Amino acid sequence: MKQLIECVPNFSEGRDEKIVKQITDAIQSVDGIKLLNVDPGKATNRTVVTFVGEPEQVIEAAFRGAKMAAQLIDMSKHKGEHPRFGATDVCPLIPIANISMDETVFYARKLAKRIGAELGISVYCYEFAASTEERQSLANCRAGEYEGLKEKLQNPQWKPDFGPDTLNIHSGATAVGARNFLIAYNVNLNTTSVRRANSIAFDVREAGRVVREGDPVTGKIVNDANGEPLRIPGTLKKVRAIGWFIQEYGIAQISMNLTDITVTSMHQAFDEVSERARDRGIRVTGSELIGVIPLQAMLDAGKYFLRKQERSVGIPDAEIIKIAVKSLGLDELSPFDPKKRIIEYLIDDQQSKLVDLSLSGFSNETLSESPAPGGGSVAAYVGALGAALGSMVANLSAHKRGWDDRWDEFSDWAEKGKQIHDRLLKLVDEDTAAFNAIMDAFGLPKNTDEEKKNRSAAIQAATKHAIEVPFEVMETAYRSLEVLQAMATTGNPNSLSDAGVGALCARTAVYGAYLNVRINASGLADKTYSNEIILRAKGILEKAINKESEVLLKIEGKI
Repeated sequence: MKQLIECVPNFSEGRDEKIVKQITDAIQSVDGIKLLNVDPGKATNRTVVTFVGEPEQVIEAAFRGAKMAAQLIDMSKHKGEHPRFGATDVCPLIPIANISMDETVFYARKLAKRIGAELGISVYCYEFAASTEERQSLANCRAGEYEGLKEKLQNPQWKPDFGPDTLNIHSGATAVGARNFLIAYNVNLNTTSVRRANSIAFDVREAGRVVREGDPVTGKIVNDANGEPLRIPGTLKKVRAIGWFIQEYGIAQISMNLTDITVTSMHQAFDEVSERARDRGIRVTGSELIGVIPLQAMLDAGKYFLRKQERSVGIPDAEIIKIAVKSLGLDELSPFDPKKRIIEYLIDDQQSKLVDLSLSGFSNETLSESPAPGGGSVAAYVGALGAALGSMVANLSAHKRGWDDRWDEFSDWAEKGKQIHDRLLKLVDEDTAAFNAIMDAFGLPKNTDEEKKNRSAAIQAATKHAIEVPFEVMETAYRSLEVLQAMATTGNPNSLSDAGVGALCARTAVYGAYLNVRINASGLADKTYSNEIILRAKGILEKAINKESEVLLKIEGKI
């Protein structure tokens, strides 16, 4: 599964379009990088750039952007309203898909080390990448700004994590961090009162509201023993919020920054604001997402509302996202297009895929004289159909009248089947890509001894991958038999035949993929590996045949 990281560097230039363009061109010069947004600010004299890609691509692009900024931006002449201490002022990395925060921290520190070593810039690591608790705060790292940097670097407590401990007069310093995804999110209210909106914002935001003597608005602020304002904390962690009036829409909103959606998600914030608004006689009418959002956040929201309705979550992603959009009212103020607002959809490559073909298109492509798609891709697709049938029976069972107390049990089965189905669909194209990689390897030049050696190595590597893909098809399709057996045992009796067809598909997928493992293994020079994986494949095939027989016997007995 492709790992994705978002990077949001802030460059200390927001007025000269030519400089900004040279920096973003440097970022985009890395293959595989998708530039999502460029937001220059004249008053702040600062540009926020957002791009996304795989980890190594991202840190290469970030480095190139920082290098160009170091060449073009002179911090000794910089003025702007926003706090800053470097040409590339901050550069956070944010995990988006299939990557942990610990892995993201590794790449952040790798980037920081390279900026320090190759560009001669002092680098502080912040948030999750911080080396000390004090440095977790970006504000602490940037305290004193550019003007106080020379003195700060002489303080042993503020020795940079990477790079020189002397001032780079031209480029200043840079803060490189790893943080969770931040969502800018507004909730719409059926009121025009900013005061009422602010009251709700104070109810929910982490900072809450200050305590005042007497009148809660005009009264004197009450301080604690340390002289700091005493506060009543809000109900939502990692949330900043204010109320404001939007002239364009003629309504008040709660404007929020969800600074860590692993702590407070968009749907949790929406529901909490709805509850607090209701307490004040106000109704939430919808909401507005600013910018983009990870796919998982939308899926989590859709599943949250489906579960509240006691409905199965084992349905296609498009349907889950539709539920999220409607439940949150994301389309109240303007149309919400998932393809333009969800990061993974924005960066999805536009290359044609087998799974995007129509049924007849896929069949005709298989029918053609091209050797791909072949049996491996067809086996994966048949397996996906089998898993889909298992989830279908589970979904029908979850909605069966009189079975309301069991909806969550069947929803779990449906979701498991859907995950298997989704992976097998991806393996349809992966199998064809693996075959094409072998053909490409055979097409490499072989005129010199070195070329022959490289060609042979490429063929063996491609062949090994072409074994691993159908082997994964076997493992994945076999797991669908567990879902199908459960549905044959406890599922809707009117759908027994569907579970039976699903079992037949699963067994066909396992057997078909097994044949591909065997034929590809014959071309592998590493016989120890090929013999071992064939033995494992035989074990999976035998279990699949036995499991299919159990499922069909149960179905035959019930019919």
